[in-house]
Amino acid sequence: MSHRVWKFGDDINTDQIIPGRYLSASRAQELAPHLMEDVDADFMQKVKPGDVIVGGKNFGCGSSREHAPLAIKGAGIACVIAPSFARIFYRNAINIGLPIFESPEAARKISQGDLLAIEPDKGIIKNETTGEEYSFQPFPQQMQEIIDAGGLINFVKAKMDRRTQSA
Repeated sequence: MSHRVWKFGDDINTDQIIPGRYLSASRAQELAPHLMEDVDADFMQKVKPGDVIVGGKNFGCGSSREHAPLAIKGAGIACVIAPSFARIFYRNAINIGLPIFESPEAARKISQGDLLAIEPDKGIIKNETTGEEYSFQPFPQQMQEIIDAGGLINFVKAKMDRRTQSA
């Protein structure tokens, strides 16, 4: 599957990802329509499910609100690629099942509108537009299981259900 790229710069903070005026909402479907609207007012009219955000260093800096990765996931963004992420954003993204990949080379070389193929288990990003290939460190098994489950809550529920069924 090819993923179209939307590129943003360094230090995109959580207020830019989802403006504070929408924080009374807590569901992804309510937040998603406002994703990146203060950075690109037409972003949600252009983006399609399965697209990818490529950011600069320190993506997701600022407050610790999990609304930001929730809005990204709610918009149908397949993943976020950046050279680095703010620590709490990274953890919040994993907790809700949003794949995020650290690859300085990919973030530097990928351009707006490029098409990517991503192999999370192998740690490979293929730029179908340029033919280049970039690498990232794949997630440890348990983190990948959390993402595959759709987030930490779903992961724990599934684990508890398996225990209940085997008892």
